Parts: sequence; structure tokens; C-alpha cells
Amino acid sequence: MVLFGKRRKLLDERVAAPQPGEEIIRLEGVAKRFGRLEVLREVNLTVRHGETTVVIGRSGCGKSVLLKIIIGILRPEAGRVSVLGRDITRMSEAELEPVRLSFGMLFQGAALFDSLDVDGNVGFLLYEHTQRPAQEIREIVRRKLAMVDLEGVEAMMAAELSGGMKKRVALARAIAMDPHIILYDEPTTGLDPVTADTINDLILKTQRELKATSIVVTHDMASANKVADRIVMLHEGRIIIDGTPAEIQQSRDPRVQSFIHGDASIERHAEQGGGPS
Repeated sequence: MVLFGKRRKLLDERVAAPQPGEEIIRLEGVAKRFGRLEVLREVNLTVRHGETTVVIGRSGCGKSVLLKIIIGILRPEAGRVSVLGRDITRMSEAELEPVRLSFGMLFQGAALFDSLDVDGNVGFLLYEHTQRPAQEIREIVRRKLAMVDLEGVEAMMAAELSGGMKKRVALARAIAMDPHIILYDEPTTGLDPVTADTINDLILKTQRELKATSIVVTHDMASANKVADRIVMLHEGRIIIDGTPAEIQQSRDPRVQSFIHGDASIERHAEQGGGPS
């Protein structure tokens, strides 16, 4: 019970939300390596409150690593990360707790707890780390499930859910504590096009209703173009373009065009001296 009391105090100390348009995340010269593999190199990125930033790039380019650095799960070898005006780069785990409470995260593959029902999954942090009455938490769970167009499923187990339902339950869990920042790691991976578009609509709905800041990692350009206020592309550990969806489409960089059209020949043509198509 001491742990619960400590967590309850942390909830009360959660960093207040900034004003719309105010800087909420800043990365300066961030570098990350695993052994000899350099994953991120001199990454600079500023995110403002209320906007949706989509990070695109090939598999293994560092997109998911970037999310883990922003939330403080991984530490960079170089550079500085500021979240809600606080430099988290050298914070201890205890110091990071109030900052992390400002985040919600939708993990790739949903990452639901198989041993818990939907109510337990969505309300997990509230049940484990607050002293709110169970009835109050169940009502919060019900409201969050309604936000993602799921009702009456609280007693279902994870194994009973379809892929799309798992994603929606995971999104309800991510927003259970009304986070200031929501991180999405490949939210449409493994879904059919119609279900994927439903998830895109829910990302937009969540953004609109919670007025949160969203960072979406994806390789799905249909999703990126639908939900993004801006798109940044990582290539070989560096951000090579940062702009609106329209600006990304109009880019003459063959690396960008090759990715967004799924056509490796564009980049190969440029490498052979053919210039942009």
C-alpha cells in the first residue's frame, strides 16, 4: 500500500499541460547506438502541443527507438531531450515518473495483458497506481471504451478480441489517464485496409476530443497522410525532411519519393546519376 500512496502523490504532481502551440518536446543533437550500430545521428526535432507529428522511414531506421527516447525508456549517448520544459536526459527513474504520467502509448501489436479482461487492461494504471474506488475506475474504463467505439466488452479476455478490437482496447488504455502526449508505434500494422482506416479515424477523434499532442510512427503512407499535421522522415538515423503531407508529396528528394511510393527504383535511378524522377 505504500507503493500505491506514492503513486497517488505522483498523479497529483503530473506536469500541467502547456497551451496549444507551445513547445512540448525538443530533441537537440540526439544520438543513439547499440554496440557498433549507430541508430540515431544528430536528431533535432521540436514538437508543439496539440499537433500530430508522423515519423516515417524504412524498417530499422530508428523510428521506435526515437519514441523510447522521448518517453525516457532509452537514454541517448549524446544530445538533450526536453519534455514539458524538463530536461529528461539525466533524470533518475524516480524523477522521470511525473513526466511519464503525461504520456499514453499505443504499442505495436497492442501489448495487452493476456491474464486480464478488457476492464483490467484499460484501467490497469488506475487500479494499480491510484486509490480511486473500483466503481469510479470502471466508469472511466466505460467512457474510454466508448470513445474508441467499443461498448459492453469489459468482461472479454484479450484472446477473444479481433486484431482491430485489440488495437482499440490498447488505445483506450493509452488514454485512460487523459495524457498530454500520446505515442503510437505502428498503429495500423497487421490490419486490413478498412480496419486500419478505422484506427486512423480514432486517432483523429482522440486528438480532437483530448486536445493532446500525438507522435505517430508508421510506414503506412495512407495513415500518415490522413492523420498528420506534419511528417518527418528518418533515413540512416537522420531526419532528412520535415513538412506538411503536401510538402512531403512534392519533395524532389529521391529517398523520400522512393519511400512514399514504395518504389526502390526511384532511389537507384538517382544513385546512378539519373537525378530525381
